[in-house]
Amino acid sequence: MSTVAPTINRRSRRGVRAAIAAGLAVVLIVAMALSTKAVKIGSAGDTQVKAFDPAVYGEAQFPKTQAAIEGRAVSADTLATAIAKDQDAAGKQYGVAGGGIGPEISVKFTGVAGSEDAGIYTVKVPNVPDSVIIRVQTGPAINGTDLRDATGTISFEQFTNQIDYQNAGYAINTAMKKAVLSKVDTAKLTGKTISVVGVFQLINPNGWLVTPVKLDAK
Repeated sequence: MSTVAPTINRRSRRGVRAAIAAGLAVVLIVAMALSTKAVKIGSAGDTQVKAFDPAVYGEAQFPKTQAAIEGRAVSADTLATAIAKDQDAAGKQYGVAGGGIGPEISVKFTGVAGSEDAGIYTVKVPNVPDSVIIRVQTGPAINGTDLRDATGTISFEQFTNQIDYQNAGYAINTAMKKAVLSKVDTAKLTGKTISVVGVFQLINPNGWLVTPVKLDAK
């Protein structure tokens, strides 16, 4: 009996399998080529996402935050009157939605710095009722994220995770300290007249903890 035909069939099947494998390899290579995008490093389309650098972010963002707060700032006496009349209405008129507790309100005032506690000074402001306690943070620790939240333009969705979002707030505070507070002798403000532009979260209508973006002392 002849063995020629079975041998040919086996060779034929091996040839078909080899052709299929080669074809699949070609398809894979083409697919990889189509899904690969050449991007110049450093260009806008660079897919190499760099790790979030809080210091760089804070230095770049603070001037924008400072300008926005200055542009929105309302005088403390006007604000105190509006809050006493209707806190919710005042918050809507003068504030920016904050972290769900109360609006962030930009304020400006000139007054005499009083006692200091852990870098926070009380300030007596003319035409503001004594029942309203205005305090200003001067460091070294600047607490909260008022500067981050003051403009309404910075949101969690702009960051990779919650840690970066929190660090953004700390970074803006740090940049403010360097740009503003480092130029003032914050250890000796008691009794001096200070002019402040800053922001606070309206929670207690009679207690404002202001984070400054401008502070001048005389």
